[in-house]
Amino acid sequence: MYPTISDLLKDLFGINIPLPIQSFGFMMAISFMLAAYTLQSELLRKEKQGRLHSFIVKVVKGAPASRADIFGAALTGFFVGFKFLYAAMNYSEFVADTQGVLLSAKGNIIGGLLVAAIMGYMRYREGEKNRLPELVHEDQEMFPHQLVMNITFVAAIAGIIGAKIFHNLENLDDLRRDPIDALLSFSGLTMYGGLICGAIAVIYFGRKHKIGALDLSDATAPGLMLAYGTGRLGCQIAGDGDWGIVNLNPKPSFLSWLPDWAWSYSYPNNVINSGIPIPGCEGHHCMMLTDAVYPTPLYEAIACILLFFVLWSVRKKITVPGKLFSLYLLLNGIERMMIEQIRVNNKFDLLGLTVTQAEVIAAVLMILGASGLLFIKRDSVLNKTS
Repeated sequence: MYPTISDLLKDLFGINIPLPIQSFGFMMAISFMLAAYTLQSELLRKEKQGRLHSFIVKVVKGAPASRADIFGAALTGFFVGFKFLYAAMNYSEFVADTQGVLLSAKGNIIGGLLVAAIMGYMRYREGEKNRLPELVHEDQEMFPHQLVMNITFVAAIAGIIGAKIFHNLENLDDLRRDPIDALLSFSGLTMYGGLICGAIAVIYFGRKHKIGALDLSDATAPGLMLAYGTGRLGCQIAGDGDWGIVNLNPKPSFLSWLPDWAWSYSYPNNVINSGIPIPGCEGHHCMMLTDAVYPTPLYEAIACILLFFVLWSVRKKITVPGKLFSLYLLLNGIERMMIEQIRVNNKFDLLGLTVTQAEVIAAVLMILGASGLLFIKRDSVLNKTS
């Protein structure tokens, strides 16, 4: 496993460059970029079709920087200077525990104040440069595809919050034992929590800008599947605990072409330090699982990337708004329901059944997806914005 990009570079090229970049976080960033790219492509296509239209934004020009603007810039500058000057002066510590440094009270107060003053002054000067004798009020035309970065940011923030909430609901004992770590750490994210909260936030944002909910949902569907697949690659590369149940079964003969680690894997050097010590290993990540398990993140990555190509290939053939997103929900639910059968997860009793949180949500998504494919009509009220 490669908990950090430095570990990957060292293994592949034999060079040791200490970088404060976690493999999972790096893959998550790539996932968001891929989702943004596919979303922009789909929004542009729908604009050309006449499905999505421009809207008017009222803009005020010539106003000086407000106190809130200057304070916000200074506050951002303080955090940057406070943290990153400390990180530069304590680089080894920052590389070894990037998350711990960023989420702690450690920092350099002089660096914080210095960068705060610089950024606050720069914001003030920018406002003075653009200041006009009289304010100018203009109506500016914008198109949905111009909001892709805003949509991605909204989805990322709401998705991370939702992923943390759902994870903690599923792991209440960990929350009670160490609430600060459970709430603030970058580990422990539930995909479906991110999907649900991210979707709600994006639809709300879209409706504020008069973008039909179903058209917007359809535009996000392929990218969501691709982003989930690449995100799961991050889980596999880092070994973050999202693996399967113990698999001591011999590899079937019809899978003889498959590498042994793709059938049963002990996740050496996993990022969460789970298992037993690796003989002769030195460093921060020197553990491996006692018993090899199914590498379910790998299976999900392959499945979801293939399903992305399915959605991408049929997107132009499905013309009724909401149908493509319904297909995404159905395929997503089926994929997750299947993988849950060999995946490690907390279980609870529901109406006499022993299930996981993901199985329940997957079942709901399958029902919603199938219902959407059957019942959504071209003139559905769900897609109206006014």
